[in-house]
Amino acid sequence: MMKSLWWYPSKNKQWNLDLSTMTEIFGDFIEPPFTQEYLIIGFSPSSVPLKQRWRNNGLSADFLADYLTTFFPGTAQEPQTFEKQSQIKSAISYVANELLENAMKFNDENSDHPISIRLHLESGRVAFLMTNSIPPQEVDKFKLYIQELTTSDPYEMYIEKLEKNAADENSTSSGLGLLTMINDYEAKIGWKFETIQEEPKVMTVTTMVQLTV
Repeated sequence: MMKSLWWYPSKNKQWNLDLSTMTEIFGDFIEPPFTQEYLIIGFSPSSVPLKQRWRNNGLSADFLADYLTTFFPGTAQEPQTFEKQSQIKSAISYVANELLENAMKFNDENSDHPISIRLHLESGRVAFLMTNSIPPQEVDKFKLYIQELTTSDPYEMYIEKLEKNAADENSTSSGLGLLTMINDYEAKIGWKFETIQEEPKVMTVTTMVQLTV
């Protein structure tokens, strides 16, 4: 049986570049082992139009939350266990839904690479890994946002985003999802960019969110 190993990058090391595999890593990203408790859901980006995905995202997020909370049963003798179960379920559902919506919204429309979300339960910690393709021309812009997110005060950045969104009535992207994960759920977030095909170029980004449960 493979032993479980979790590694946490230094706060001073925000990224790592692997030239041999064309992989870039930012933030708190690790490669979790496939432990005994994990779940993977895959989506074909072309099978259902994006606008029809929103309800499915909520259903998928709730399913993941229901699945995970079975490992934290509540008992009538210990009411606090029900409260903990409810808190975990709410956190899992929120994070999964945000990750799914971002992946569907920013997926590369020219790529048929599947979208997937993986949920790992490991020693009091839950890890999400959301993978989708990303348009190559959007990569640098996303990396700049990651740099801002990992070097700024998350609460101040959250307030700034709120004010900016309120001032711009035409804004279609709030940018608050990841910040809410950090501020409200104390999430650790990391990203892995991979070039999986050169001609035509296909890049994927895996967003990892870790929660303590």
